[in-house]
Amino acid sequence: MKGSFRRRGCTCKKKRCTCGSKWTYRYSIIDPTTGKRKQKETPGFTTKAEAEQEALRIQGELQQGTYIEEKNTTFQEFALEWLSGYEKSGRVKQSTIDIRKSKLRYLTKHFGGIKIKDISKLMYQRFLDELAQNLARKTVSSVHEVGSLIFKKAVELEIISKDITEHVEIPKKIETVEDLENQEELPRYLEKEELKQFLKSAKESINPLDFPIFLILAYTGLRIGELCALKWRDVNFEEQTLSITKTIYNRRNKSGDYLLHTPKTKSSKRVIDVDDLVLDVLKQYRRSQKIVNLDDRENHFIFIDDKKNAPLTTYYIYRRMQKLLKKSGIKHRISPHSLRHTHTSLLAEAGVSLEVIQHRLGHQNDRITRSIYLHVTKPKRKEASQKFAKLMGGI
Repeated sequence: MKGSFRRRGCTCKKKRCTCGSKWTYRYSIIDPTTGKRKQKETPGFTTKAEAEQEALRIQGELQQGTYIEEKNTTFQEFALEWLSGYEKSGRVKQSTIDIRKSKLRYLTKHFGGIKIKDISKLMYQRFLDELAQNLARKTVSSVHEVGSLIFKKAVELEIISKDITEHVEIPKKIETVEDLENQEELPRYLEKEELKQFLKSAKESINPLDFPIFLILAYTGLRIGELCALKWRDVNFEEQTLSITKTIYNRRNKSGDYLLHTPKTKSSKRVIDVDDLVLDVLKQYRRSQKIVNLDDRENHFIFIDDKKNAPLTTYYIYRRMQKLLKKSGIKHRISPHSLRHTHTSLLAEAGVSLEVIQHRLGHQNDRITRSIYLHVTKPKRKEASQKFAKLMGGI
């Protein structure tokens, strides 16, 4: 086999090494820029057999012309370069970019100064294992998604020869009996009477935005970003429907500083039915709006900040909700998104199927929606078992 093997830094006088030095494989390649031969060394093998295995791979690639000379770029250097290209691609929502940035911090904190070519699959797997000790599996999975994007791009640009993030495992916590007995509680939502009480306070409010905003959230289950993005053209008064085709993203919660994005998922784009009350409140609110150019009203956002002539921020709606909760005497710590869960629970109580609820909310499979549905319909499931036993009439 071409090349040589040695223990790097070994000072042992005897043939048998006792200092624990790692094996390296030394070989030569042709520098594509100069055409001259130069020496390369691949270090870090615990045994000579491991070094020989790597040597076989390298020599095979040299013979086939697929060998890539890995660069000395650090992980942080390449990660920042990747992020810059990712932002400029124009193919990704700003909200997604911000999420990627937040997850990238975990990777740069751990691997930042290490040369990207020196990061092994084992190192990366141990990193995920460590994260899993303190973070939710979903968060670890999101961090891994970013890591995978970075290493794939490094392979594509011939910075490294292989993607070490392939075929790693996202650690999954093994549930104990104690875990099952102390499972996460259902998300908070309002009971029917509490919702009536809350909407009564909204209706009595001197702020003309309060009642239409919170009535629509409670009666449709819209995400708050979907509500803020609604335009008058999205309301079909004749067909009694709302078209959900976009969502709003406020990076800094400043009115006027917003982006319109496509819905969260394919199933989020939908048309939902609305009742007479919602439509009547919208008609009344539209008459009260001061829109200068009535001919262009259909292109206007429904809920706007008059001072900035821009759609309301999600934070504004959150603050209004907290004031109304206090006014109505409801002490639950809930957010506008809780009205989405409230909508789910009341539909389930009314006997609406899970499939219909999921379509109305704009997702195909959601753990929280399903858990609320199963919780609310639990009495009916018990009733089913009793009916079956009654039908059998004993044995």
